Amino acid sequence: MTLTELAQRLGCRLEGDGRIEVVRVAGIEDAGPGEITFLANSKYASKLPTTRASAVIAGDGVNGAPCPVLRTSEPYLAFAEAVALLSPPRRQAPGISPLAAVDPTAIIGPDVAIGPFVSIGAGARVGAGSSVGSHTVVASGASLGSECVIHSRVTIREDVTIGSRVVIQDGAVVGSDGFGFARRRDGTHQKIPQTGRVVIEDDVEIGANSTIDRPAVGETRIGAGAKIDNLVQIAHGVRIGRNVLLAAQVGIAGSTVLEDDVMMAGQSGATGHIRLGRGAIVGAKSAVTKDVEAGQHVAGVPAGDLTEWRESVVLLRRLPELRKLVAALETRLAALEKKGAGE
Repeated sequence: MTLTELAQRLGCRLEGDGRIEVVRVAGIEDAGPGEITFLANSKYASKLPTTRASAVIAGDGVNGAPCPVLRTSEPYLAFAEAVALLSPPRRQAPGISPLAAVDPTAIIGPDVAIGPFVSIGAGARVGAGSSVGSHTVVASGASLGSECVIHSRVTIREDVTIGSRVVIQDGAVVGSDGFGFARRRDGTHQKIPQTGRVVIEDDVEIGANSTIDRPAVGETRIGAGAKIDNLVQIAHGVRIGRNVLLAAQVGIAGSTVLEDDVMMAGQSGATGHIRLGRGAIVGAKSAVTKDVEAGQHVAGVPAGDLTEWRESVVLLRRLPELRKLVAALETRLAALEKKGAGE
């Protein structure tokens, strides 16, 4: 694709020779002829003058590029779109593998690709243009919308509803039983049947080996546009809002609500039956134990206001110094009191 064509597709302003062709996107240090790179983080600005890329995507204030520049106010977004244009995803060819097991009552839409050793249960639905990777299970009564991409070894349990353009990475489990037990008098536990449902709305992505549990009653719901990283645990009855971002190893306990645009960083967690307000941000490795207001940025264990947490971390590191200071002051005070008593 020529730079002129790419700039038009990305909505960028081109500075330089538009006849140059690029075939892929690469990092600023690794890029070579025929590749386009990007600069979205000032940390890498020093690498720009020596890049060997044929072109660079950059903001208006960036200078020093030795190659043509595609100018944009959102270079990282333009980079993402460029990758999609120059490296389109590989899709399975439409058709049902002879090694797949598809129940006669399942409804398979047009242009669907079903790989080997896939199991499609009774009454399940797979929407038009969707692809289902090898060794995946779509259980009875489950429903997939159109243009979904379900990778290998995914388990979609019974009666789960999945919208359109949903991507589920390898090994994820959607609709597994929630962790629900009632304690008996003798100390043993009675399992509570998990008969609720799971609903995944449109344009959601679920990372590898993540799990989304069904509740005993009601539903677990993932809102449209939510992006879930690898190894994330979403418990029974949780409600995830639209465009929520959950990084790797996040854990959310039962019946908690995340409103739209919430972000939770890696290895953070939220206890059950709380609410994180719209646009709230949770720092990495934080433990949220109570409601978080809309737009609030929290961190720590237990999580609290980010500014207060940072101050407490600074003070914590000074504890040895402060302990010595207090000991010295106590010694001086004792000496003054002794002197005063002698007078």
